[in-house]
Amino acid sequence: MSTANPKEFTGRKMLLVMLSFFGVIITVNFYMAYSAVSTFPGLEVENSYVASQEFNQRAAAQRALGWSIEFTREGDELVLNLQDRDGVEVIPASISAVLGRPTFSGDDITLDFRLVGNEYRAQAELAPGPWRLFLDAVAQDGTLYKKRMHLVVDE
Repeated sequence: MSTANPKEFTGRKMLLVMLSFFGVIITVNFYMAYSAVSTFPGLEVENSYVASQEFNQRAAAQRALGWSIEFTREGDELVLNLQDRDGVEVIPASISAVLGRPTFSGDDITLDFRLVGNEYRAQAELAPGPWRLFLDAVAQDGTLYKKRMHLVVDE
């Protein structure tokens, strides 16, 4: 009968186990940090202090317009209805919009709204999931109206 000599667990083996264990953890952490930074869409404003000082004035001017917006989706078209506080359709001097994902700017779409009757329509083929619409409209008197709206596509 022969007896097998068990291999010793030496300090060198322990060092290799520890280096492998922490090497995997550090590698995963670097990958996660790189992924987070590389998909960050960027700054909202250049100087947050200046933006905060102007916010109340812009908000008051926007409230004075009294506009309300209804945003819907009909097939591959997005439909905007703009009305004043009396329920009369509003036709702004200009309108621009960007539709994008909440966390990834790579899917951003600049919408080309056209006036059809009393509503604005834009083509947009959207994949399922959450979307955000950033709308900028300029009133006939030059007042800027900004609105951020959310949309979830279920299909």
